[in-house]
Amino acid sequence: MSRCAEAAAVAATVPGAGVGDEAQRPPMVPRQASFFPPPVRNPFVQQTRIGAARRVQILLFGIVLLPIRALLVGLLLLLSWPFALIATLFTPEKLTHPIAEWRRKVSQKVLKFIGHAVFFSMGFTVSVKGKIATPLEAPIFVVAPHSTFFDGVACVVAGLPSLVSRKENAQVPLIGRLFRAMQPVLVSRVDPDSRKNTINEIIRRARSGGEWPQILVFPEGTCTNRSCLITFKPGAFIPGVPVQPVLLRYPNKLDTVTWTWQGYTFLQLSVLTLCQPFTRVEVEFMPVQVPNDEEKNDPVLYANKVRSIMAEALGIPITDHTYEDCRLMISAGQLTLPMEAGLVEFTKISQKLKLDWDGIRKHLDEYASIASSSKGGRIGIEEFAEYLKLPVSDVLRQLFALFDRNNDGSIDFREYVIGLAVLCHPANTEEIIQVAFKLFDVDEDGYITEEEFSTILQASLGLPDLDVSGLFKEIAQGDSISYEEFKSFALRHPEYAKIFTTYLDLQTCHVFSLPNEVQTTPPIASNKVSPEHHEESTSDKKDA
Repeated sequence: MSRCAEAAAVAATVPGAGVGDEAQRPPMVPRQASFFPPPVRNPFVQQTRIGAARRVQILLFGIVLLPIRALLVGLLLLLSWPFALIATLFTPEKLTHPIAEWRRKVSQKVLKFIGHAVFFSMGFTVSVKGKIATPLEAPIFVVAPHSTFFDGVACVVAGLPSLVSRKENAQVPLIGRLFRAMQPVLVSRVDPDSRKNTINEIIRRARSGGEWPQILVFPEGTCTNRSCLITFKPGAFIPGVPVQPVLLRYPNKLDTVTWTWQGYTFLQLSVLTLCQPFTRVEVEFMPVQVPNDEEKNDPVLYANKVRSIMAEALGIPITDHTYEDCRLMISAGQLTLPMEAGLVEFTKISQKLKLDWDGIRKHLDEYASIASSSKGGRIGIEEFAEYLKLPVSDVLRQLFALFDRNNDGSIDFREYVIGLAVLCHPANTEEIIQVAFKLFDVDEDGYITEEEFSTILQASLGLPDLDVSGLFKEIAQGDSISYEEFKSFALRHPEYAKIFTTYLDLQTCHVFSLPNEVQTTPPIASNKVSPEHHEESTSDKKDA
């Protein structure tokens, strides 16, 4: 729809415009399809309900099994320590060369046997399907879905390949020595170059021709409830080498292993699992996936292909949720919004709308300030109008329609973020903000007084008695608004930017609708604001 058509839709709302049925007005901006989420439940929440009979069973088994299993696990870990010491003695924490072959041969088989014994002592019955690829066939294992700390069983079954692990884990007594025996790729939280260095190390090892052990990666980067496969991070696919997908399944009637952001704690799951007679887990090694030339140059494309293959084998959907959705979900809860409000499928929104994490997080704060008094985390037009310090008018309804993308009379955080992005792109360019300021600055002195602001905004909204003093004080630092104040406010609040430019659209459309012989350049004040762009702005306006 052209700008004139948009302006005409707004003009139809102004009293005296002669419009018959308001419901027949065209929308102010063409409506696009909503980003409806796929039919999956929140992947970061696990609600396991345990009935009374099951609780009694857990208690009875736990009295016997829990102390025995805890003791066995402790003894096995102590037994593994000398062999881990043999593998790592006199070697640096951050390896530059592989551990000597004789060290690895001495320790590897014993540690692998002890690893199997640890899971057996905890009651796990492990079923293995498929053939494990050699380091030359597939330097990297990608394991999914990642849902629990018990997923380490895949590492044991795969022959103790290297893991990508936090540097702090290698410093933990006993456990740290075991980590180092597997020659992990260590990630440092305090090193600003950690991500780049980690990727370079993965590339170096993956392309070593079998000199280093295989690397095992959980590409989702966080735990889910296995209801879907979330976005795969590209790190394992950047080297452009063949990878072997590994599937994990836990086909148990009672789920005591799933460890998500909302649900049972680490300690609770450990106790519940140790109290079960047995816990089944299936580890399936799928055929090796070899990237084509396009996928070697595009790790995201490669990751998406492997994810689709794994999801199809598991019979579950894929979504564009990622670790950032977890952070947003937790932030939403801290802001007293429903935690699901933060599940915006960050990857999809950031790619389609060019938004970053900080921008989305800022929008969540703004949305929370609107929705603080709203039930269910959704807001209607009344809350929206109160937030903007404006009355509910036809123009405001048009603006609200940009956010209410499924047309149900309310908006949630997902729709709010999309609506802001839609507004930012057409309404918040430097040129439009300059022209809008000149429009408000009637006396061309480089400042907007409250009277000037009130006159134009009342005409824009079609409300001659509108009191805009509250909104004026939101923008002005003193008795008037400078260009920098106006620009800063418009950039921070694109909702207003669209309202500010409505009157400009009407004026422009009016001039363009005149006969050619009387058309003139739209009346743009020749004030001192951004003079270096003045001529260019006027010319661009003519070509609109």
